[in-house]
Formats: sequence, structure tokens, C-alpha cells
Amino acid sequence: MDADREKQLAADAAAELVEGGMRVGLGTGSTVAHLLTTLARRAPDAVYVATSPRTEQAARGLGLLVEPFEQLDRLDLAIDGADQVAPDGWLIKGGGGAHTREKVVIAASDAFIVIVDSSKLVDALAAPVPLELLAFGVRATLRRLDVATLRNAPRTPDGGVLADWQGTLLDPGALATYLSGMPGVVEHGLVPPDAVTRVLVGRGDSTMSVSPGGAS
Repeated sequence: MDADREKQLAADAAAELVEGGMRVGLGTGSTVAHLLTTLARRAPDAVYVATSPRTEQAARGLGLLVEPFEQLDRLDLAIDGADQVAPDGWLIKGGGGAHTREKVVIAASDAFIVIVDSSKLVDALAAPVPLELLAFGVRATLRRLDVATLRNAPRTPDGGVLADWQGTLLDPGALATYLSGMPGVVEHGLVPPDAVTRVLVGRGDSTMSVSPGGAS
């Protein structure tokens, strides 16, 4: 399997959905890096929002128009990768530490397109689940979470501390509710199926389009 080739195939398929004048949210990670080069050729006249300084810098370097998200209240489309995609449509995101901003962008978008290589398809989600924690009281938050570990990484652009929940993941919905209700947890990397419009999977020399829940 050529993961880079599969990422490029998925990215190219997603880029075909972008039209001039659209407002598009861009995620963070290696698959999105492939997407940016295609967008620079195909849709340079769309308006983009970046979820990380790294994505913003790369997009601007390719000539894409990136605007601060503070100036927009709605996006037509968000395109991002995922660390794991389960058959029922649940995702884990946040390996790159940008999941809080990514989920804000997803929530503001009319459609969310996930782009992955075939290695990201799993039979069931498994730890780690990325977390962004409030720096204030972080040790107390970690104690309550019990099975979370700090990540050796810089703070997020918004000042958050990155960590990973390391427990046994049996019920993504229940875990998402638990983590969302934990004081000190800014955001977690679990994304429910109803937030996902389409998953584009690069597999071999082609792209497979999968709806949340597994219907092709």
C-alpha cells in the first residue's frame, strides 16, 4: 500500500467538490497537505479558513486566500483527515493536536468531507483519544480522568494542553458524553457519524466514497 498515493487520491476527490467563491474549512495533517496542492491548482479563488498555523502558512504559501475565522460565521464545506474511521461512522481525530479548532470548523460547515488512506479504516475505534485540556488545574483534571496522559507537545495556539485518553473504548457515544462533561476538558477527538457528510478513502489506485454508517 502506498499511503501517500492513497492520500493524494482522496484529496483530489475532495478538491473536486470545491467551487469558486465557496468558503472552505481546512483541517490539519498530512492528508490535508496533499489537498492544499490540488486546491491551489483547482480552486484558488475560494476563501479558506485554516485550523492551525501550519495549515495557514502552507495554504498562503501556495497562493490560497486564507481569512481569519472571526470574520465568518458559516462555511460551505470543511475538509479534513482522521486518525481512525469506524464502520458505523464514528471518527477519532486530533493526532496533530488541532481537534478543538477542527471541530469548531466542522460545526460551522454545511458539509464535512473526511479524506483518508485505507489504513485509517478500522473495525472498531481504539485508544488513544486526543484531548485538549485547560492549562488551569491540568493536574487535577488528569487525576479525575485517571487514564489520560500528557502529550510531549507544545501548547495549542489557544493555550490548551494536549493529552491522550488511554482507556478501553467500548462505546464512543458514552465516552464522548463523559469527556464533554468533564470540567477542564476543552475538547476531545471523537466525532459522531451525524457530523460527517462523506468519507473519501484512497484505496490502491482508486477512491471509495463511503457514507456514515458504511453505505457506499
